[in-house]
Amino acid sequence: PQLIKHWGTDNYYAGLLSAAWFHGAAHHQPQVFQVMTERNRPTITCGRVRVEFIARRNVREVPLHSINTPRGPVAVSSPEATMLDLVGYQARCGGLDNVATILAALAERARPRALLKVAALSPVAWVQRLGYLLESSKASGLAQAMHPYLVGRELKMVPLLPSGPQGGDCHGRWKVRVNVSVESES
Repeated sequence: PQLIKHWGTDNYYAGLLSAAWFHGAAHHQPQVFQVMTERNRPTITCGRVRVEFIARRNVREVPLHSINTPRGPVAVSSPEATMLDLVGYQARCGGLDNVATILAALAERARPRALLKVAALSPVAWVQRLGYLLESSKASGLAQAMHPYLVGRELKMVPLLPSGPQGGDCHGRWKVRVNVSVESES
């Protein structure tokens, strides 16, 4: 937090795998501490900890929880915001299989109304992908709660894995082209 204040901003939060770990949803402690900020910054090392800074366009609006640590309170994205960030930044999170595993654990903590509210803060493609992944897992109730956000929008077909192969079956409800198979460890 002191370094971020040095940059002239208070807008940050522990996100992605770090947030999942704080919420008890990561199976392993992350190798790097991931911080969402207004702009990308170079990765730094503080003692034994590597800190990665990742830009999130509306970091100020993301719902946060304050979690007490031995070094003081840390702002951490809510379980719902963490779910959408994981889908949006899956390449920084160990891939889609790892994201699906973490989503299954976070789904137990997520609240449907909060997920619907945070969907409005994320790109529509992230919402589509998360909806598909939740519906494909045991969290179809959360997917159902999030679907109204997409109703009435003109949706484009998006690939499940943006950097994946072309082709794949199309999931009509979420308008997701399933171009990879996803295997969750849960």
